[in-house]
Amino acid sequence: MVAARYLPPWFSVAPMMEWTDNHYRTLARLISKHAWLYTEMLAAETIVFQKGNLDRFLAYTPEQHPIVLQIGGSNLENLAKATELANAYNYDEINFNCGCPSPRVAGHGCFGVRLMLDPKFVAEAMSVIAANSDVPVSVKCRIGVDNHDSYNELCDFIYKVSSQSPTRHFIIHSRKALLNGVSPADNRKIPPLKYEFYYALLRDFPDLRFTINGGINGVNEVNAARGEGAHGVMVGRAAYHNPWNTLGHVDTAVYGVPHTNLTRRQVLEKYQVYGDSELRKYGLKPTVRDVIRPVFGFFHSEPGNGLWKRKADAALLHCTTVKSFFEETLVAIPDSVLDATVGEAPSGSIDSFSKLSGLLPPPYSEREQEALYA
Repeated sequence: MVAARYLPPWFSVAPMMEWTDNHYRTLARLISKHAWLYTEMLAAETIVFQKGNLDRFLAYTPEQHPIVLQIGGSNLENLAKATELANAYNYDEINFNCGCPSPRVAGHGCFGVRLMLDPKFVAEAMSVIAANSDVPVSVKCRIGVDNHDSYNELCDFIYKVSSQSPTRHFIIHSRKALLNGVSPADNRKIPPLKYEFYYALLRDFPDLRFTINGGINGVNEVNAARGEGAHGVMVGRAAYHNPWNTLGHVDTAVYGVPHTNLTRRQVLEKYQVYGDSELRKYGLKPTVRDVIRPVFGFFHSEPGNGLWKRKADAALLHCTTVKSFFEETLVAIPDSVLDATVGEAPSGSIDSFSKLSGLLPPPYSEREQEALYA
């Protein structure tokens, strides 16, 4: 499933709209060399209609490998064209969005999580995507939609898609989605997490690979989930809002790679060179604000963070380079913070996953489903 030159996707950063852009992924890769990175979702129509301007949407630096392109859509022809156009950019995997609950996507766009209600179409879409690319394909989905939230319905979706397409990897957000007037933010909090559904999928589909997603915030939780058998773990907002302390431990604690002893100051020096090379690359965009946005969580909970953010707000009103921005604002952060390495991973045992064995739903029977789909 995975290109041999990379370590397995034991840890990945979730695709997040307007967050996991090229700038964030550059910062993330400076911190972790082995975490798998996902693009923000790109609609197939965007790729097709912007084919004369694709670098703005699809280009990335080679250092970002391993990287996965996530696309969304509900038109097979456009999905085929988008995949073919993306081939030139050499992504390591293509992921299809069947999990976004945003009204812009699941409502008017009729894709995202709403597609879980149409596994036959998803299987067709995955076959089309795979036929137009030579890299692995995967699906990111929820465990259910509105009242279609039973374990058997989730299995029906997995079985249908995997048996009628080349899909062998599913990223499972362990909450269902609520589409009736519930915001995307509330969809990350209100529906309860049901990790037992994920672990039941491992039991019932042993020939597939599953990555667990939802509510996991640090490497100790990642390793706890993997210790109970998870093939891979995807982390979202913690990796964005607290990148240093989340991504900084991935290589050592998850992948067993020795410390690089890189400091925050060294990361920012490299990021500044990247940032200034990107400014106004596409007309008026990106701006200093665009490039700096991923750095706002870099000093999470550290001394000077509040003062730094206030200085940052003021500096963004007039700074025209990333270098001048850092020169004006980093005086708020003590040298002891800037020059410290990430240190050891947080200790402590996590038992969120070890208690699930008695909660697993009854096994799913493929034979019964074959009769239904005959």
